[in-house]
Amino acid sequence: MSNPQQLSYTEEHEWLSAAEDGVSTVGITEFAANALGDVVFAQLPAVGDTVTAGETCGELESTKSVSDLYSPVTGEVVEANQDVVDDPSLVNTAPFEGGWLFKVRVEGEPVKLLSADEYTAFAGN
Repeated sequence: MSNPQQLSYTEEHEWLSAAEDGVSTVGITEFAANALGDVVFAQLPAVGDTVTAGETCGELESTKSVSDLYSPVTGEVVEANQDVVDDPSLVNTAPFEGGWLFKVRVEGEPVKLLSADEYTAFAGN
């Protein structure tokens, strides 16, 4: 399993892209996708919702369980990935590409994020 070096990570197994014009992309890691199993349903935050760092903002349901989705940052959701809503298996097949979950206009500086190497050590992968 490889964790892209350009991303930041949370201990809840979400990833965050660097902000472009104040907007970052959020997804779950390959480690989390594998632990969940086959994702069959995604409830994502809606455009215009405010998400808070460390708080739940949606759910991913797999054939094994339901897992809360946590926001790694505080801000306003500017896009939800409709492709994942329509085909939740994208979370499993392309967690760092087409399986991203939502985009958020970040307020303030993110805290408690891990580098790729720190996340790899934390997740033991």
